[in-house]
Amino acid sequence: MDLSDLRQNYTKHSFNQSDLLKSPFEQFEKWFKDAITAEVDEPNAMCLASVDGEGCPNTRTVLLKDFSAKGLTFYTNYSSQKAIDFESNPNAAATFLWLPLQRQVNVRGQVERVSKAESLKYFLSRPFASQLGAWASPQSKVITSRQLLEEKFAQMKRKFADGKIPLPDNWGGYRIVPRSFEFWQGRTSRLHDRFIYRRQADDSWTIERLAP
Repeated sequence: MDLSDLRQNYTKHSFNQSDLLKSPFEQFEKWFKDAITAEVDEPNAMCLASVDGEGCPNTRTVLLKDFSAKGLTFYTNYSSQKAIDFESNPNAAATFLWLPLQRQVNVRGQVERVSKAESLKYFLSRPFASQLGAWASPQSKVITSRQLLEEKFAQMKRKFADGKIPLPDNWGGYRIVPRSFEFWQGRTSRLHDRFIYRRQADDSWTIERLAP
């Protein structure tokens, strides 16, 4: 399949250094709110990259569930492939792609587990079925059929019929503590605007423009 003619010209916005906020977290929040206002589907979806013990990268899309000056938080099974990767290499990269705005944000940093209290607070906010799913799915493991998964889900539903579902021991949050943020705005003629914030040893941030 020849895709050489499949392209769009990016004309919606410009992005100058004078537009940048001092903190990358504030800039991320501004762009994130823009994505919500533009009704972008799943604005908190991010492509998360990890690297396994053999140096092979893995990517998958997960949902961002919290962000602050501490970092960007998502939740998963601690026996999943991403969790196994983080045990050998506690670094990650994540990309947010907001196509209607012709924007993306790329984040790189170190990964750490959030506290059990934070994980529990988020777990209890999840819908009942999602809580059951965390108990039913042996995430990233080989299973023989979907029927097996649905039977496990039904078993958990019976087990927790009273509606009180505890936090699984192997489930919780990770936080990406950023070392860099890159903000990318599509422009005409592929002359995109790219600015990168880099964290310094004293926790201040430098800002530089990158060539597209």
